Order: sequence, then structure tokens, then C-alpha cells
Amino acid sequence: MNRRSRSPEPFLWMLFSSGGMVAALMIPVLLFLFGIAFPLDWLTPPRHANLFAVLRNPLTRLVLFGVCTLALFHWAHRFRYTLYDGLQLKRYAVPIVILCYGGAVVGSVIAAGLLVSV
Repeated sequence: MNRRSRSPEPFLWMLFSSGGMVAALMIPVLLFLFGIAFPLDWLTPPRHANLFAVLRNPLTRLVLFGVCTLALFHWAHRFRYTLYDGLQLKRYAVPIVILCYGGAVVGSVIAAGLLVSV
């Protein structure tokens, strides 16, 4: 029986595509609200107590964790292939993979720690 090792590549492409979609849909809205609309008083900003109450909801924490994690894995995959194809650094494949995806995992753990501590 021939056993071939399976590549994690399809899983990484799935994280890349879902991270790109989440980043494209969620982050611009959050940046617009908290970076432009509320500071310029185009919209009435929520009170601190209201935002804190929303953040204490486990579903909100799960969504924020998903946004952070998927955006980090999108970055890792894009940066990996930028280094491979753009800078022609395929000979350093192992350290690049470890640094890119390891950075995404570390960032995800930090995001989880911050969201749990709130």
C-alpha cells in the first residue's frame, strides 16, 4: 500500500482565501467607524460602557478572534509567496514557512490571550 504524505497546502490556501474575505469585509468597516466616523462626529460614538458590554459577549470575542486569526494567516500566506516569487527566495523555504505561519500562530495566541483577559 502506497502512503503518500499529504501536503498542508490546501488548508493554507483555505485560510488565505477566508482571511482575505474577512479582512476585505470587516476591517474597512471597523476602520471607517472607529477611525473616521466617530472621531469626526459623523455618527454618535457608543459609550465606553456599551462597547465594553458588547466586548464581554463570548460571541463578539469569537468573531474578533476569527477576524484577527484569519487576517494573520492571510498575511502569512501572501508574504510567503511574495518572498518566494517576488524576491526569488525559494531556497529558504523552510525558515520562511516557519517564520510566516509561526508568526500567524503567535499572533493568534496573543489575540486569544487579550480577548480572554477582557
